[in-house]
Amino acid sequence: MKKIVILLLLWQSITHAFTLDSKKLMISIGESKDSIGIYRVGVREDFEQKWLESSLGYLSGYYELSANLWHKGSSSNFGIAFSPVFTYNFTFLQTTLQPYIEGGIGGSLWTDTMIATRNVSSHFLFEDRIGAGVRYKGYDLNFRYMHYSNAGLVKPNSGIDIFMLSLSFKY
Repeated sequence: MKKIVILLLLWQSITHAFTLDSKKLMISIGESKDSIGIYRVGVREDFEQKWLESSLGYLSGYYELSANLWHKGSSSNFGIAFSPVFTYNFTFLQTTLQPYIEGGIGGSLWTDTMIATRNVSSHFLFEDRIGAGVRYKGYDLNFRYMHYSNAGLVKPNSGIDIFMLSLSFKY
């Protein structure tokens, strides 16, 4: 319980660092091939910069801070994660729908090193992602593949692969 309170306090202090005008609330659900479920809620803040603009689109991105609940059977784990994510936004369609692809690497802190029978061996895990999505006005829907592991820093390194669906919206 003490670890969860510390993570929640850390979560609250980091969310206040995000500016109010460009925040989005994010909710996600996902599952691994061995039925480990993940439920996420978080905040996103888009980068203000656009790079490599062309008639096809531009490179940009966002920061994402999330609270994560991992669950399988009677086993659960709680964590927080922070990731910078780069997106390539396609603008050639010139419609209100804006498709994009994304990729990023961040970090996560977990309250325990176990989830069900899976031993991840470390409270700190890298959070890698690749995905695709579409934006419409203030909404953002995406599907991504995520991988959590300690990158071999501690043995065993039994990472977790998750397929996840996320919805973000401005508030």
